[in-house]
Amino acid sequence: MRRPIIAGNWKMNKSITEALDLIEDLKQEVASLTEVDIVVCPPFVSLWPAKKALEGSNIQLGAQDMYWEGSGAYTGEVSPSMLKDVGCQYVIIGHSERREYFGETNEIINKKLKATHRYNLSPIICVGERLAEREGGLTYQVVQDHISGGLDGLTSGQMLKTTIAYEPIWAIGTGKTATPQQAQEVHLFIRERLTDLYGSEISQRVRIQYGGSVNPENISDLMGQPDIDGALVGGASLDAQTFTRIVRYKK
Repeated sequence: MRRPIIAGNWKMNKSITEALDLIEDLKQEVASLTEVDIVVCPPFVSLWPAKKALEGSNIQLGAQDMYWEGSGAYTGEVSPSMLKDVGCQYVIIGHSERREYFGETNEIINKKLKATHRYNLSPIICVGERLAEREGGLTYQVVQDHISGGLDGLTSGQMLKTTIAYEPIWAIGTGKTATPQQAQEVHLFIRERLTDLYGSEISQRVRIQYGGSVNPENISDLMGQPDIDGALVGGASLDAQTFTRIVRYKK
């Protein structure tokens, strides 16, 4: 049985004060929840105060990105060793906005993914297609490319510590959401590709999240699908009450 994981990607939002207020509200709302992994991913500048605020709670800390080297002359970058030192357990790799706005390729994402495992971080690697690609019937081709290129060289042990997030780009921040059936079809495709790469015993243990305009109204139907193991939540994670309703999707 795969343990559900709900992660909030705050993107470039919230001052440190606002981040701490949100964390305090979340801690009160989800303190009794034990059957789901809860992760928040604030901006870099809020990671240390967020870690201190999260101590003793059931909420885990994640980062939104990182560089693949442990240190060096890479002005403006943040290393996996820094994330580990600040207390991160998770890190998002290859979000569609990193691919779209910052030109990240499968090769770059693969380097970052391998670096997360060198530093014992748990990566959430994002895959997904644009609207034109879906309309052109290229969804599976794009996802296959992201999977094969992004995961290249990962061992079975590393794969078990990796979460995949299927994020159709056309559904991110648009209010449009893949139907539960559409999402399930792609999640099943991803799991089948993992079976090809690692065998069924490994593929059945890897968690695959859905991301793309997730909200309290659609989360239960999405989580009711056999191959959807959680959600990577964007805008809806910026409000404590809304994110709590998503995390408490069973109630």
